[in-house]
Amino acid sequence: MTIAKQPFGRTGHNSTRTLFGAAALGSVTQAEADQTLEVLLKYGVNHIDVAASYGDAELRIAPWMAQHRGDFFLATKTGERTADKAMEELHRSLERMKVDYVDLWQFHNLADPIEWDIALSPGGVIDAAIEAKKQGLVRAIGVTGHGLQIAATHRRSLERFDFDSVLLPCNYVTLQNPYYAENFNALVETCKQRNVAVQTIKSIAYKPWLGEEHNRSTWYAPLEDQEDIDRAVGWVLGHEGVFLNTVGDIHLLPKVLDAASRFEKATQDSEMEKMVAGLGMQPLFV
Repeated sequence: MTIAKQPFGRTGHNSTRTLFGAAALGSVTQAEADQTLEVLLKYGVNHIDVAASYGDAELRIAPWMAQHRGDFFLATKTGERTADKAMEELHRSLERMKVDYVDLWQFHNLADPIEWDIALSPGGVIDAAIEAKKQGLVRAIGVTGHGLQIAATHRRSLERFDFDSVLLPCNYVTLQNPYYAENFNALVETCKQRNVAVQTIKSIAYKPWLGEEHNRSTWYAPLEDQEDIDRAVGWVLGHEGVFLNTVGDIHLLPKVLDAASRFEKATQDSEMEKMVAGLGMQPLFV
């Protein structure tokens, strides 16, 4: 089954509601990456979200672009905060992926107040993004982030610049924090009014690894049972208009896409409350 599509903000692209989070490709072989492409094509996923800092992910995507550039909305990110360094990183990303442009260029994890001010002031990465858009190297500009403060920070970012997209955490446990929930909901409403795409991450986050052995490539311990993933994915997709970025592990990816392909109605809060209690799920604010 394919996954439903909806407009990705004002970009003019109808993206699948689940976007491929290409952090999953950071440390895999090309053969494993190509097998992952087949999974994406099976479910009709047409949007890739990568970053310059995701290990070899941009390199792994390059062979895909040679044959499927027109099939995917391609987004990448820069962690640089000044214009010159950011532009250098953008050109490096384009070269690594063997493409002439990206559909969306995002400021990666723009959360720290000092970095935020540098990035969005004259001489900051914002200048590089505006120039890159004029040159046709990028078609849209976005901002991403993590942490308890990020929803509020994104609201502030939208006051400084008219971004085309935002990206931030969304799962049941995280949204139980009143401060985060208030700002998340306010951000979503602002984005709806301004036709800004809202991307969400960490849908199947279970708890921090802490001292446990890492048996997945995600930086957090993820949900693994299909029924649990169905509930978690269904709860996020129940938020009208938002997109869900998939998991950073190629082996769990099919389960997330399977859940999204069968999504029909939102998972109720009462169902999530029982699951959280039963599994002992913990919030992640980093």
